[in-house]
Amino acid sequence: MPKKKKIVIPTEFSDKPKGLVICYVGAGKGKTTAAMGMAVRAAGDGKDVYILQFVKAAGKSADDIKEGEWPVSSEITFFDNVSYGSKIGRIENEQVGLGFVGILGDKKEKEAHMRQALKGVERAREVISSGDYELVILDEIISALEVGLLEERDILELIKTKPELTHLVITGHNKYPAILKYCDLVTEMKMIQHPYYKGILAQKGIDY
Repeated sequence: MPKKKKIVIPTEFSDKPKGLVICYVGAGKGKTTAAMGMAVRAAGDGKDVYILQFVKAAGKSADDIKEGEWPVSSEITFFDNVSYGSKIGRIENEQVGLGFVGILGDKKEKEAHMRQALKGVERAREVISSGDYELVILDEIISALEVGLLEERDILELIKTKPELTHLVITGHNKYPAILKYCDLVTEMKMIQHPYYKGILAQKGIDY
């Protein structure tokens, strides 16, 4: 059995601000939920947030989605409609994916998904380098890597171009050591049970 990595607790701590790279991975549910919760927390502290979603959603509502797509999560609807006070940061969001790849009846050419994902990376680079947002969330960007739409270097370049005080969140299923090496915080969501394996589809307002 592999030895557990020993955790060393530092003897000195700094309260100097630092932009963190945060990664939520794993087969369990909760990665996007955790990222969106952080968006609300950051906005509550007056920080401006930008969310880019790489997979799952293409249409804003159930009326304008195609095969393989999924309506945007309900928290996005909330973000779009909430009135912000002067002490609350703004949360902006953008869907840069074309929906799921190769499942749920997806009939799009993979090349179309790849082109869209690369456009998403360019958009992410613009948002991150602008310095206008204290927190940037790249939801499902690791999932885009998993299905062959992106390469590891695409994500690594985004991490390396992050301004010092900008916090960056990335999510997906699989662990890529080369990426995790650059993360300050990594939390793995482990699936114990999931309603999908009981034949129960995602519940609106709970799962999305």
